[in-house]
Amino acid sequence: MSLPVLNIQIIDKKEDWKSLLDQVGYYDFYHTYDYHQLSKSAEEKPILIKYEENGNVIGLPLLLRKIFDTGYYDVTSVYGYAGPLHNNINGSFNNLEFVQQLTNFFIEKKVVSVFSRLNPFIANQEVILKGMGNLFPLSKIVNIDLTQDIDLQRSVFSKTTKRYINKSRKLCTVRLGESKEDISLFIKLYYENMDRVNAKKNYYFTEEYFDHFVKSSDFKTDVLFVTHNETGEVISAAMMVKTNDIIQYHISGTRNDYLYLTPIRLLIDEMRIKGTAENYRYFNLGGGLGGSDDSLFRFKSSFSKDFKDFKIWKYIVNPQVYDQLVKEFSGSNKDTDFFPVYRQPKSN
Repeated sequence: MSLPVLNIQIIDKKEDWKSLLDQVGYYDFYHTYDYHQLSKSAEEKPILIKYEENGNVIGLPLLLRKIFDTGYYDVTSVYGYAGPLHNNINGSFNNLEFVQQLTNFFIEKKVVSVFSRLNPFIANQEVILKGMGNLFPLSKIVNIDLTQDIDLQRSVFSKTTKRYINKSRKLCTVRLGESKEDISLFIKLYYENMDRVNAKKNYYFTEEYFDHFVKSSDFKTDVLFVTHNETGEVISAAMMVKTNDIIQYHISGTRNDYLYLTPIRLLIDEMRIKGTAENYRYFNLGGGLGGSDDSLFRFKSSFSKDFKDFKIWKYIVNPQVYDQLVKEFSGSNKDTDFFPVYRQPKSN
């Protein structure tokens, strides 16, 4: 006997996806159809769960995937800052009906577990998800408040960051990339960065990925380049993604020979000045790699002390099946923060 699902609709077509985003009004590029298509792996299907109740609309974008060769599924979020979207929902929203219907939907579709990263700039995500699994603070992210005057923004820069920016401005010029050749140049810089840090293979995005990214109509991407005035060489570049009043520092690359200049500081400074003039509100630099206090986080926090909480959502819908899957697939190490545990890579 199937469970009743009254107010839930599954969206997987671009025009319907875009319609829901227009309906809720406020979202980030991580919530868009195009980014989901660019981010999904071969075995993942992007879905947008739409829920309506008394004029309230909730949209929950996820990636649906089969659990190995079982008859079960789980869902995860795209890499970045996702989570639920909504209109007309404030802190007093009673989510009991939403919780019941979403849980019924997951059970009906044989979804065992849910994982999603949340977005620090979307209000009341925790109100919507309350009572389903658990929310965990993972780290802090660094935001530059673009509603402040640009001189006030700069006043909190560290002395080191100010010094490097001043030096770079004397030696370099920043320009906006627009041509196909610029994208090829950016890819080379980005790959050089990935080689230097011994990045995993999945971080080496294809040329098609970059081409579709900058051409997407779902969000606007600024690709900024730093050129060394004396040599005429492009030494650094970054992709900054704009949606509504949010700018996200996405990915970047710097030539090894010019790392001593840290020209990425100049790119960040240029984007925050440009973003302020264009009336954006947030400029998210992101967080650290290994936690909230690693060297990457300390670099980013040299620009701002406006820290936001980055949280994740974990929900075990079917504990009995979940435990069976853990027993069958997780190997010996079950005491782990990896979620879901049954997908934890087995140690050799």
